[in-house]
Amino acid sequence: MKPANQRVGKKQKKEVEQSPKDTFNSLIIESKNVQTVVLMLDSPEDDILLKACEAMYKFAEKGDENKLTLLTLGAIPKLTRLIAHEDKQIHKYATMTIGVMATHSEVRKSLRQLDFLPSIIACLAPDEDVVVQELATLCLASMSIDYTSKIEIFEKGGLGPLVSLLSSPDPDVQKNSIECISNLIQEVLVRAAFTEMTGIIPLLDLLSSEYPVIQHLTLQTLITMSRDSDSRTALFQNEGHENFLRVLDNPEFTDLHADILQVLANCLEEPDNVMYIRQSGALEKFLLFVTSSIHPEAQKHAVKAIARSALNREIRQILHQEGVEKALELLLEVNNDEIRAAAAEAISVMCEDEASKESFRAHGIFRLVPMLMSDNEELREAVNVAVANLTTDNSNNIDAVFDTKGVEPLVKSLHDSNDTIVASAATTITNLALQEHIRGSILSHGAMTMIVEPLRSNNTLVQSKAALVVASLACDVNGRTELRNAGGLEPLVELLHSDNNEVRRNACWAVLVCGKDEPTTHELCKLGALEILQEINQSSSRRNNFSEVAVSRLLDHNASLKYILNGYLSSNDIIGDGFYDPGRPKPNEKIFTLEEFSNQDLNQHRPILLINAKKTNEIQMAITSADDKVVEVLATASGRNVPSRLSSRDKSSSKGRSRGKKEEEKMKEGEMLQLKAEEEEKNKPWEAPYDVTFDSYIGEITRNILQLPSTRDQMVSLAFFVSDKMGGPVDLEMLHDFLWELHIAELKHELTSNIIPIGKIEKGIYYHRALLFKALADRIGINCSLVRGDYNRAWNEVMLIDPPSQDGIEHLIPPKAYIVDLMHQVGHLLMVDSAEAAHYKVCTGCNHRHCKCCKQISYRRVHIEENK
Repeated sequence: MKPANQRVGKKQKKEVEQSPKDTFNSLIIESKNVQTVVLMLDSPEDDILLKACEAMYKFAEKGDENKLTLLTLGAIPKLTRLIAHEDKQIHKYATMTIGVMATHSEVRKSLRQLDFLPSIIACLAPDEDVVVQELATLCLASMSIDYTSKIEIFEKGGLGPLVSLLSSPDPDVQKNSIECISNLIQEVLVRAAFTEMTGIIPLLDLLSSEYPVIQHLTLQTLITMSRDSDSRTALFQNEGHENFLRVLDNPEFTDLHADILQVLANCLEEPDNVMYIRQSGALEKFLLFVTSSIHPEAQKHAVKAIARSALNREIRQILHQEGVEKALELLLEVNNDEIRAAAAEAISVMCEDEASKESFRAHGIFRLVPMLMSDNEELREAVNVAVANLTTDNSNNIDAVFDTKGVEPLVKSLHDSNDTIVASAATTITNLALQEHIRGSILSHGAMTMIVEPLRSNNTLVQSKAALVVASLACDVNGRTELRNAGGLEPLVELLHSDNNEVRRNACWAVLVCGKDEPTTHELCKLGALEILQEINQSSSRRNNFSEVAVSRLLDHNASLKYILNGYLSSNDIIGDGFYDPGRPKPNEKIFTLEEFSNQDLNQHRPILLINAKKTNEIQMAITSADDKVVEVLATASGRNVPSRLSSRDKSSSKGRSRGKKEEEKMKEGEMLQLKAEEEEKNKPWEAPYDVTFDSYIGEITRNILQLPSTRDQMVSLAFFVSDKMGGPVDLEMLHDFLWELHIAELKHELTSNIIPIGKIEKGIYYHRALLFKALADRIGINCSLVRGDYNRAWNEVMLIDPPSQDGIEHLIPPKAYIVDLMHQVGHLLMVDSAEAAHYKVCTGCNHRHCKCCKQISYRRVHIEENK
């Protein structure tokens, strides 16, 4: 047999002999250049086109580089035109070549510029060759990756043929079709259209395919479809849950269980579906599978499905009725942290139902608490959230957590690196602190020290929950002391600046609770809490109920600040030692502490009035030393031994002299003592100067006034006492001759200080006398208020019951308010609403001929600003 080329040559020679003169002789072309083959695509001869398409398909199938070569040579437009060729073979190979080349991203970019999709979609017809359907669906699957092509395929009518091909006997066609549909239904409109086309039925049939890739693609499509409410309904109407349970029961399909459970999770979000599953008995099977499955990944996804569906209130109730709590408690014992974490998450969601909370008390809390300190962070987080939800508004669960030794791990969790864990632990501690006996246990584990770090967190949720912990524990004096010593007040005050409403509100709440004692209040004010709260209250958008009450609480324990800011002290506001009055501050002026005032140089401003009968440490030591000397003198005079500190000290000194210590050692010891004394003096805290005169006033009124029978007599006597100490009564017409300003200036110069103890003042005007009256009245239990007025005015208001009538009968009438005259008609009680009281409070500068004050201002201005 001769070679093929020789046979073809003989045949060609015969044809040439028979051809007419005007006919071109046939030519056989062999080419190894792909560019030449691309040019052949423009040939009008079917044989040439067929061979070129076939060669290109084989060339493109070899790799991505070949696809790019054909793209560069311009083969794409030519091939797309040949898809609709009349010759079936040319049509077939052109479609196959485009299908293979479309898997390359650069080719898809070029194809998007061409209107070829109608031709490809036409290849999906039922009477088409299976190979053409396979490559056409491959092309569409590749093109559907891109959003624009996805929409175009749907608009050009590609979804219907693809749904039909899901029932194709060829697995490759099925695979490409389901892959394309999986991409298309990412769009809501396509999902709706797919449901209307009853595409769910052939889709569910593919779950029983013998090819895993088809099963996985089907499940991915079902997961997407089940996100839509109508699709979920269609799934259950077509008994999709039965198909899912069959897959779950089949041990050969364990690799599909996770995806099946995800579809079920989406389907269980519909209450009607849950009811349908429950009635068919499938829900019971599902819960049984959750607890008995030997596949951890499937169990985890099953529990997550329960958690997601339980977000719906109606479904929660159904799950509770089916006993889901027992299943979740059993899963907490599984030796798999991921499953236990998923179970804890489901418990957290189920806790929204009060009945479920009660169900978890017996066994759930007992199993959760030991896992609070698990090494697995995900598990710790889930458990902490679950315990926080279980103890919210449930006192029985709170006791259960305490009984299972949950306090210590909860307190330790406050220093966890995970913000969610910290916030959840803080929430649980806040819940537990509602029980007084548990609150003591929480504090004993150092909760206030541990909460300082969360207060400094940058996470607003952690900040908010930490502030709530402070608010719940600071009601105990030990808690406030621990927080203050641990430095927790500073970050708490910083939270008042927060722009987060909840953080700011909870911080105000915590400050309100912390302001229950004077040391904590003093520290808060020192840190600027009062100024920040006042600033908050000035803003309509930032203030809250707690911020307003917190200001009042802080001022309740700081009478000085309260009087400075409000200009008023009620009978409940007691003036104690260390009280000072620098006068009414200017707007936005900083309010200094007494120590800060003491460090200022002498100035011409209004002096700071000081109330202080507390002896300094030096004075107390001096008094003690003086008492020892008196005892020694008396003992010597009586011939007795003195069992005192001084006696033992003298004996020691006598023994030392008897031993004859060296002079150098004495000098060295003296130098060391001197250095020690200087160091102590340097580190000694500042103390307010002791007002010995004011202290003597207290003793005097205690002896002479306190024993008077009635409150009215006590007030009148105290008024005369104050007036006498402050220069006596001053006639209104002679007020200009009462040189109190000169006296005050002399005192400042004498003391070389801007601070003047109240007892030093011998010539005092309205506000001096009113302050002294209030300070002394508070010491002997007389109720009175102190009100600041304008132009150096201040007065005291008292509540008195009218004396019995002449017949001796006491009438039960409410007490009346009076102002005590300390300046002019001393001891006279002025009705608060009377004209006399109004004139006593302030002169309005009316220049009326009957106004005695106004007669004096013609030649001397009596009214002087308090801050001048």
